[in-house]
Amino acid sequence: MISTVTSTPTREPDFNLIARPYRWLEYFTLGRALERCRTHYLSQLRESRRALVLGDGDGRFLAELLVHNPDLRADAVDTSATMLQLLRQRAEAATGDAKTRLSIHHANALTFPLAGPYDLVVTHFFLDCLSQTELDRVVSRVASSLAPGGLWLISDFRVPDGLMHLPARVLVRGLYFAFRVLTGLRTSRLPDHATPLSDAGLVCVAHQHSLAGVLTTELWKA
Repeated sequence: MISTVTSTPTREPDFNLIARPYRWLEYFTLGRALERCRTHYLSQLRESRRALVLGDGDGRFLAELLVHNPDLRADAVDTSATMLQLLRQRAEAATGDAKTRLSIHHANALTFPLAGPYDLVVTHFFLDCLSQTELDRVVSRVASSLAPGGLWLISDFRVPDGLMHLPARVLVRGLYFAFRVLTGLRTSRLPDHATPLSDAGLVCVAHQHSLAGVLTTELWKA
């Protein structure tokens, strides 16, 4: 059966309150833009066999990943027990063998004992919940568990140059404020993920910007 490993997070934002309505809150604010971001490179992940998925929320992406790649096994890590419950339910509904292919970990990505090597890491709208110091630590420890040639798939917000710069800044600030109120999230600005990934030896091999450049989805390769 699906295994669950629990650690005790400290001073974490609490996403349990918004876990069940999160899908509809997302659709109400940005439609299906985030969903399209998550699945943009799904077809390029068919060769992956061992995945580490950090902060997938209610599991919509992971359920699709398991369906599209029937040979994949995955570790799903999140600090929200309710999100993990929804993730497990969605994965089991999507594929009959989810119980043998998915391990669920109620844990912090900064301290979760990695069981690599992984040939796929997924962080959809997760790194933007971290401070720069926390992101640097996550990248450092996770990159060391990524197999040579492995992929790191990232979706995130960005503030583009040009006409969308100010609207994007306003949108991002508003989202951070909302998550601070709803979850206690203390992060208030987008961290830089490209520099630590590059420093760890990864190379961005593909990227797609959407929503007038406010969203990015990227494939990095070890």
